Amino acid sequence: MAAQNRMMTLIAFLQAQNCSNLPGSWRHPSTMLDFLTPEYYQRIARTLEDGKIQMAFFDDRLALPDIYTGDHSRAVAAGVRAVKMDPCTVLMMMGAVTQRLGLGATYSTTYYEPFHIARVFATMDLMLKGRVAWNIVTSLNSGEAKNFGGGDHMAHDARYDRADEFMDVVLGHWNSWEDDALVLDKVSNRFADPAKVHRLDHAGPYFQSRGPFSVPRSPQGQPVLIQAGQSGRGQAFAAKWADLVFVIFHSLQDGMREYTAFKAAVAAAGREPASVRVAPASYVCVGESQAAAEDKRAVIEATARDIDALVLLSEVLNYDFASKPLDEPFSDEELTELSFQGFRDRVVRLSGKRNPTVRDFITISGRGTVKEHSMFVGNPKQVADQMEEWFTAPACDGFVLAATSMPGAYDDVVRLLVPELQRRGLFHKDYEGPTLRDNLGLAIPRAADWHAARREVAE
Repeated sequence: MAAQNRMMTLIAFLQAQNCSNLPGSWRHPSTMLDFLTPEYYQRIARTLEDGKIQMAFFDDRLALPDIYTGDHSRAVAAGVRAVKMDPCTVLMMMGAVTQRLGLGATYSTTYYEPFHIARVFATMDLMLKGRVAWNIVTSLNSGEAKNFGGGDHMAHDARYDRADEFMDVVLGHWNSWEDDALVLDKVSNRFADPAKVHRLDHAGPYFQSRGPFSVPRSPQGQPVLIQAGQSGRGQAFAAKWADLVFVIFHSLQDGMREYTAFKAAVAAAGREPASVRVAPASYVCVGESQAAAEDKRAVIEATARDIDALVLLSEVLNYDFASKPLDEPFSDEELTELSFQGFRDRVVRLSGKRNPTVRDFITISGRGTVKEHSMFVGNPKQVADQMEEWFTAPACDGFVLAATSMPGAYDDVVRLLVPELQRRGLFHKDYEGPTLRDNLGLAIPRAADWHAARREVAE
């Protein structure tokens, strides 16, 4: 383990809302409900930094869940992700009380513009001294389209085609300023070298963006890129662009197979597979003893409600799950309408049915419950054993830790689990450096290399 010189990456999975990604978490007896205040998120940030967790990142949607029954009332009444604040603002509040914790936020390539995202994340990365990541999503449903003045949500592959060009524009802007462009010489009245500040002049099928960009580079060069695509098209996108890939594996065997396949896709994209981290979402339920952990799990499972699964399935698949009887199979045509192809394909495969039912989607996906992700339960040694098995198989390079109560789940990880992982040489004892790239073991990209590669393609 330690001899392999591989260290786990541990990432906290956050939401700027009334619950964690587990919708019932707000009902947990120990969850604090001051989620509309900065103190709520700052408590979590301090805890995570005390545990040397490399990063916390925020998932996001651009619409309150309202596809189930065609109305928002059921989601609001049950508190199913009924609050959605802008994650970048919350991220900055956490950054103000930490020094090393990496912080990521989700912004959509479907409903924002490249220059806007480039400037927002480059500015945050400067203000937090190189600790920022962008989680790239193409968005999921028609509710998001309607909030941004659109009609129908773009088709799956078209969203990724747009996203590929989006990335070209964002990276072009981030590399507009070379690393040594700033001179800052008051005596000679030379602020920067204009030969090292470039205009992008991008013109493509989806975007036109001239530049030059207005934000110099950060201590880590540019923000870390996170992506979660697991469909065929999504995996190709992640293999091309991502530094860290957030995935869902439902078993160790699935994880080993998909991990190997994805690393091969990274190599096929002309990148070094070891430079891209793969981290599956997981719940950790750790107690001082196995009995204590099992008691905690029982409380967690009691927070779930049937409405949670139905609302969230409708949201993620852009289909009203109230429109079909529970045991009626989806037709071939209906299956093609489901927005999240990787999610749909996983349910089809695990059900063993070409045409699963609504009940199959509820049961197999585990949406809205702790069954949605792998769950490690037990005392610190038992949980570390389970995580070590996945890490060394290998099925992953680390884990995205989803909370079952806030902030208690993170308190337990830092107090009970992290020391055991450190004792085994599986997790670092301190941050490796000041930037997120330092702490993920990622190279700092140089603008000069980007410009050289661009010239080579042009020739």
